[in-house]
Amino acid sequence: MIDELYAACYGQLVGWCGAMTRNLSMAEDLVQEAFLRALMREELLESLNFHQRRAWLYRTVKNLYIDRLRHASFEKVTGEFPEEGAEAPEYAQVDYGQILAGLPEEERVLFILRYLEGYNATELGRLFELPPGTVRSRLSCARNHLRKALQESCRGREC
Repeated sequence: MIDELYAACYGQLVGWCGAMTRNLSMAEDLVQEAFLRALMREELLESLNFHQRRAWLYRTVKNLYIDRLRHASFEKVTGEFPEEGAEAPEYAQVDYGQILAGLPEEERVLFILRYLEGYNATELGRLFELPPGTVRSRLSCARNHLRKALQESCRGREC
């Protein structure tokens, strides 16, 4: 069953994922990982018809890509913050990574992807299946949380 699914869907999945990621190598990796998960969930997939299996694979690839984006952006962000406040001496005592880590996970991911990775609200809405207005609202909440965290971090010091 998995062999038939692989033969029928592999090329389409790689093409679709390649368009989404703009990276053929990453697309192939994501599709391979989705098929590995399919092997682990073979009992579930046997209970589905072909179209449901195909939809399951597409959804799995999409979720794997989103997870990869989240992890990559978090690693990149935590590595970019100046340890001694070299770029912003007035915030020398502020640990930016720690403040970002204090955000609720959904707000943190959206904030990082929007302001550090350059995605816009429409693109983020497509990625997370949210209306752009909801994305903007959550980003506003994230900014408010960060503003409060920075103020608390600077309390008692001149920032």
